[in-house]
Amino acid sequence: MRIGIVGTENTHVDHIVGHLNVHDAGGDARVVALSGGHSRRNAMLASAGGVERIVDEPADLLGLVDAVVIADRHGAHHREKAVPFLTEGLPVFVDKPLACTVADARIMIDTALAHDAPLTSSSALRWIPDADVLVARSARDGQPQAVVVSGPADPGSEYGGIFFYGIHPVDLALRLAPGEIRDVRTDRTDTTVTASFTAGATRVVVNFVKPDETDQIPFHGMTFTRNTMVQQTLTLDAQYCVPGLEAFLGMVRTGRPPIGYGDLLRPIEVLESVAAALRPRSAPEGAPS
Repeated sequence: MRIGIVGTENTHVDHIVGHLNVHDAGGDARVVALSGGHSRRNAMLASAGGVERIVDEPADLLGLVDAVVIADRHGAHHREKAVPFLTEGLPVFVDKPLACTVADARIMIDTALAHDAPLTSSSALRWIPDADVLVARSARDGQPQAVVVSGPADPGSEYGGIFFYGIHPVDLALRLAPGEIRDVRTDRTDTTVTASFTAGATRVVVNFVKPDETDQIPFHGMTFTRNTMVQQTLTLDAQYCVPGLEAFLGMVRTGRPPIGYGDLLRPIEVLESVAAALRPRSAPEGAPS
């Protein structure tokens, strides 16, 4: 399985190259090509992982690879990078977030369906062992009636604002709370943005806490039923990217996306609503400046 990577500035690429090429831990899967030209970053990745090819443009990967990882940090670039590969029928993993608008996400999904090209995207937090523990413990007393997830996120991030890190707590919350998204409300203080909404029959609250220059809060999840409360702090270890990568490799081998396409859209729906609520509102015409 020949993997190509588009957008290599993301540190997740180090994990992917290390897992597949350095440690040979992905079966027959191997990163064989990087796009973006002969930058210092690409030269370092190629040297560390024995990557065979560096190409200038994403389209130059066509014919060289069997599947593609889109790893640009800014989700606004993901649609333009992913669609040409989906159009050619290649399996694509879009690193978080899938997109920064529901419209872009729908275009990618529609293209994948039209060309029978498996597509997936997720936060790495969704797949880590602590997330599995939280999901399993939460299911013991039936579907949670309420879910509260907290984590670091900076609404002012240069990589798409709340989308860049906000995808982590939202994706986890929605793994715990299936169903249609309704009634998203956003509240803000100097350091925290809180999104509250209904997913199916579950009330969900997601707290995005802005990191300071030296520290950030851990990711944390709580679920509630009539009789129980479950909570879990989620820790990202040195292998935190591996479970999501393995889910992608499984998709390439079987042709079956690990997450339904409706569930790819739901976190983008929430984050798009939050991002819209955070935008400065224009003053009414005639109002004093």
